[in-house]
Amino acid sequence: MPKLDDIQAIAFDLDGTLVDSVPGLALAAQHMLADLKLNTITNKQVKNFVGNGIDVMLERIFKAINVQPSNEMFSQAKALFNRHYDKVMDVETKLFPHVKQTLKALHDNHYPLALVTNKPAQFLPDLLTSLGIKEYFSLVLGGGDVIKLKPHPAGLYQVMAAFGLFSDQLLFVGDSQNDIMAAKNAHCPTVALSYGYNYGISIATSDPDFLFDDFKDILTLLPHPKADAKK
Repeated sequence: MPKLDDIQAIAFDLDGTLVDSVPGLALAAQHMLADLKLNTITNKQVKNFVGNGIDVMLERIFKAINVQPSNEMFSQAKALFNRHYDKVMDVETKLFPHVKQTLKALHDNHYPLALVTNKPAQFLPDLLTSLGIKEYFSLVLGGGDVIKLKPHPAGLYQVMAAFGLFSDQLLFVGDSQNDIMAAKNAHCPTVALSYGYNYGISIATSDPDFLFDDFKDILTLLPHPKADAKK
């Protein structure tokens, strides 16, 4: 495996990359639909709706149940969803295997780490704290923190500016076509993870630079981390 000797920092997506968030998102959506007295949806459906932010996810949910909401209904639904998700996200969101150990290894070896997610920024501080990984990130960017969501490269440009990097010095790790497109648009090298949420499509079709089945394999690309991430 070739080493990426020029890499000075790593940025990550969140949902489907670091965490399995589908159970919490689905539960909040199901409660929202129940409040609105509408048909429910399955966790499997929600998994295919994740990745473009809350508004797009809700649009996909309404389309799946054949409902065309008014602007007023959509606003009500979003408020209900946010309220329910705030209650369940800490309990229903879990780290994927080897994520915490790998982040710690990178942090301990002095790689600045950033989070670039389309998830609304309001949820991130409490969620990262509950997962025990907030301390590893020097920069956290959520929906509302950047001018445009992924696949636009705005978030990655913001990371490069904050860390003082050129594009070939920032590695981006994600699980969906939005992540890979954002990194390619920013001219950053890419790692894709096969276990995430890519609308039911193999992430290999997005042609990432590297494709891994296990999060800890990121360490094989970098010259410095030596810490054990196998536990």
